[in-house]
Amino acid sequence: MTAEHRGDVQAVDSVLAALADPTRRQLLDLLAAEGEATATTLAARLPVSRQAVVKHLATLDAAGLVSGSRVGREVRYAVRPAALDATARWMASLAADWDRRLANIKRIAEAAERDSP
Repeated sequence: MTAEHRGDVQAVDSVLAALADPTRRQLLDLLAAEGEATATTLAARLPVSRQAVVKHLATLDAAGLVSGSRVGREVRYAVRPAALDATARWMASLAADWDRRLANIKRIAEAAERDSP
């Protein structure tokens, strides 16, 4: 395994781990809909504290899913789609592999059915 491939795998792992939590998925949905928001604004729309939102945003940031930019005293968060795109490409590749395997199984089963007396 090359260092680049290891990095890709680690990036996908961190994205999937971050997306495993429903609150973080809600945060991404809110940010995708609003474009940009502060932790305070996001906390007002969720049943968790501002401090919990900040921790969730830190996890999303570490996974490359959001970024925060300071505007005065506020930190405004926005979605960064590149990490999601890389994960979607990995999932599409995995799905294509399974489609090929299932097509081979179907072909073998159909051939066995044709060849049986």
